[in-house]
Amino acid sequence: MTYQVRVDLAGTTPPTWRRLEVASDVFLDDLHEIIQIAFGWTDSHLHRFGCGPAYYSDDTEYYLMDFDVDSGEMGIPEQQVRLDEVLADIGDRMFYCYDFGDNWQLVLRLEAVEPRASSGRNVVCTHGDRGGPAEDCGGVGAYELIEAFKDPTIGDPETEIEYRQVLGDIDPYSYPTTPFDIAEINEALCDFDRHVDIGQLPGPLADLLGAVRTTSQRGLLRRMMGVAMQEPVLIDLDAATTAVRPYAWLIDRVGDDGIKLTTAGYLPPVHVEAAFTELDLADAWIGMGNREQLTIPVLRLRESAQRMGLLRKHRGRLMVTARGKAARSDPSALWFQLAERMPPTSKDLCEEQAGLLFLIAVAAGENDPDGFVADMLDAIGWKHRDRTPITTSSAAHITRNTRDVLRRLRLLASDSRVAKPERVTPQAVAFARAAVRSWPSAAKSTPWS
Repeated sequence: MTYQVRVDLAGTTPPTWRRLEVASDVFLDDLHEIIQIAFGWTDSHLHRFGCGPAYYSDDTEYYLMDFDVDSGEMGIPEQQVRLDEVLADIGDRMFYCYDFGDNWQLVLRLEAVEPRASSGRNVVCTHGDRGGPAEDCGGVGAYELIEAFKDPTIGDPETEIEYRQVLGDIDPYSYPTTPFDIAEINEALCDFDRHVDIGQLPGPLADLLGAVRTTSQRGLLRRMMGVAMQEPVLIDLDAATTAVRPYAWLIDRVGDDGIKLTTAGYLPPVHVEAAFTELDLADAWIGMGNREQLTIPVLRLRESAQRMGLLRKHRGRLMVTARGKAARSDPSALWFQLAERMPPTSKDLCEEQAGLLFLIAVAAGENDPDGFVADMLDAIGWKHRDRTPITTSSAAHITRNTRDVLRRLRLLASDSRVAKPERVTPQAVAFARAAVRSWPSAAKSTPWS
């Protein structure tokens, strides 16, 4: 169902309000983000929903944001409460308070209930009035004074006197009101059309989403997942053949009999030289290209093929696995098998989560996947050993094994071997989407097990 909800900022005259048409099954943590967008706020303060006779009442039930849960408060987390569980009948009300200093209190009232069109938007703003108050301006009283002082049609000397008495010499324009621009609001609300149903998420994605501790970042990740999963993946044979060539070549080179490794566990020089020459790796490495431990592109290709389940070491020999044999003569099958094994196997949880996040970012067409990974790892709670935050450069290092597969497949483009950052190609987006869509449900084993 679609709910028509009017949201009023209490205490304002004339009213500052918005009318929203929103999916009735939206969860309150998402509704919080919707309200923030509708009023032009930046989610810089604490908030809380309440349902009862008034916001401040002994009979009001409050729903906990992440900060409350982390602080050990008892109650129901807002991400577990749907809008239609607190607003059921026309005229029902609930409350929302944002910034306990400025104390913005909003009243949400259910005005109408309509059937939801299958192609309908999850949320749209249809009406409203007055700009959204500036953050940290002092609350409703200060907001009204600032707006009156800036309004040239009022021109009331008493307003200026009152303004000076309350706010002193503060420039009223230092508190910029967010204009009520319905087109801009609805453009921002489009992100909620890309949400995915948490219950339908593959197991790895559901676990990852649950690990993110902040409401805003969890909402962003959920929307990115929606974008990453919304398009079916198609790959033509020529593109698949070109992409998987390094892995296909190595599988053929190892063959049915395998390759006897050196006593140190490396490929013998004859095979390293063949890979270096036939895969045109001279552009990616300076050196003789005959000793695997000194020819990093060959070493990484072989190690990557092992992590992806195509090759394995057995009694001193490098052998093709059953998975590798099954896709040996089928480039498309090999392409999808590689996608299914992404991110590569890792025993490090941070690296595992970073690989998932990197693939989601690439699949969603994110322009700065490393920045996205860094922000999300921070939201999960990961830090460097010295307790400093994860940076963009360290995120790139943590995702190196995932990124290395994309390099082997030539899905990351650069102008030279030292060019940074690498560009994500359309083929990389398709590959990452294939990976995201192939991840199993929670009941199945994960692709890195």
